[in-house]
Amino acid sequence: MFLRRTGCIALAAIAIVLASACLISALVFTGIMNERRAVAQEALSPRIVYGLTFMPSGFDPHINQNSELGIVFRSVYDTLLYRDPNTKQLIPGLAEHVDISADGLTYTFKLKSGVKFHDGEPFDANAVAVTLDRIVNPDTASQKSLALLGSYSRYEIVDALTIKVILNSPYSPLLDGFSQVYLGIASPKALNEYDNATYQFHQVGTGPFMLVDYVPGERIILRRNPDYAWGPSFYEAPTADSVKEIEFRFFQDPATRAPALETGEAQVMGELAPADALLFSRGTDVQVLPQPIPGQPLQFFINTSAAPTSDLAVRRALIFATDRAAIVDSIFQQFSPIANGPLSATTVFYDTGLNNLYRYDQASARELLAQAGYSDSDGDGILDKPDATGIKPLRLVVITPPFGLVPQVVQKLQSQWRGVGIDVEIRQVPNLAAIMEQVDSGDYHLVAFSDYGVDASILNRYYRSDGIMNLSKWKNTEMDAWLDRATATVDETERSNLYIQIQRHIMENALILPIRDYVNLNAASANIQDLKFDAYGWFPILANVKVVNANS
Repeated sequence: MFLRRTGCIALAAIAIVLASACLISALVFTGIMNERRAVAQEALSPRIVYGLTFMPSGFDPHINQNSELGIVFRSVYDTLLYRDPNTKQLIPGLAEHVDISADGLTYTFKLKSGVKFHDGEPFDANAVAVTLDRIVNPDTASQKSLALLGSYSRYEIVDALTIKVILNSPYSPLLDGFSQVYLGIASPKALNEYDNATYQFHQVGTGPFMLVDYVPGERIILRRNPDYAWGPSFYEAPTADSVKEIEFRFFQDPATRAPALETGEAQVMGELAPADALLFSRGTDVQVLPQPIPGQPLQFFINTSAAPTSDLAVRRALIFATDRAAIVDSIFQQFSPIANGPLSATTVFYDTGLNNLYRYDQASARELLAQAGYSDSDGDGILDKPDATGIKPLRLVVITPPFGLVPQVVQKLQSQWRGVGIDVEIRQVPNLAAIMEQVDSGDYHLVAFSDYGVDASILNRYYRSDGIMNLSKWKNTEMDAWLDRATATVDETERSNLYIQIQRHIMENALILPIRDYVNLNAASANIQDLKFDAYGWFPILANVKVVNANS
């Protein structure tokens, strides 16, 4: 019994020793792992969270057309050319030089040497060719990148660092297209390894940041490319304070954006509510960074093929009856300038002659509506007009998406137009597909839409008779000819004169109701430095962003 009991005690002692040893080993292992995590975290510091405000259907720049993808992937891909964010002039990117033939049909790109993709593959003319092949392949179903190539026909590889892009007809906006993220050059190895459905999760470019993780609806993580040394002239060399890792998270509900900045959940956020931006502008913890967006303003395309907006007098009356200053003051807190035409004032070739064409004037609106045959025959405050079916009230259907404060704008229009006897039915739709479904049906009078771009050729797809986004359904062969000439000539003076004619034609025929030039209300924590945006306005230049006192 004694020996048995002693043996048990001995075994227990051994067990205690072993357990203690295991515990010590576990603590040592945990300490080592924590130390390694701390070292790894230190290696990725400074690190920031950047708030995205929209979850699009996809993030592949060769397939998708949303601007949200550019906020992230502008830093993953380099492009053949860039636009200087200050002058908006085209400057070298992956292409050191480009020659244009006298007939405007051949563009010869001389490419930079020594550039590597994130997967280690060399960048060369073949990589440009493979990217072009992917974009023009019908299976890719490109929503934007293919259109940026204009009259593209084919390419010819001259040597490893020289490629010719050949067009069917002159297309002057081509170089602008090659400066946009939608024509970012991708790794041929990655494109071969993944199909169109999976490549967006494994995107590989040559840019200053690399994609390391993408979970739809949750996060996208980029990490600085340690080998990057071939950026455009406005990219700065990294310092100890430069951001090394960026996590993008989704804040689709506008009400969540300001609190995320206040609590430190996010350090950068776009598309703040104007009221929140106004409050932040009065404090010191968060800096407000309003960014004008070139291209089109927030506007309502007016359907010229459906009565009563088929009548020019009615269309012009709508513009006179709209107090745009009141809308900008009350909804946008004066952060946005009033729009006067189909291009924002920061867009190349904007026509300043439109600034005084339409002023808020209810008397002029009423006079125009009277000329169109409208009166209040039954005294109910809504104008009406007899037609073959009887007395028809002046009622307009307005299509609005749910974002960009457009529903609030439509409510203001409804109230203002009621003052001149116009009744408004508001139809809110969830997305672009629903907008286009309504447009295809023709059952609408106005539809809200805007687009962005530096080159005024953005107007072609909206105002050519056969334009895929001809939301006003305007067909005019003279304007078609102007639009075609403006994209065919490389002479800047001729292009300017043509786009002035085009803008005046649009407004004289009241094809749109312009509301406000788009301004993205960005905000960042006070310790974020050098956060600026590219020439297109939406996309941050993340390579230059620094976090001061990041380790304090």
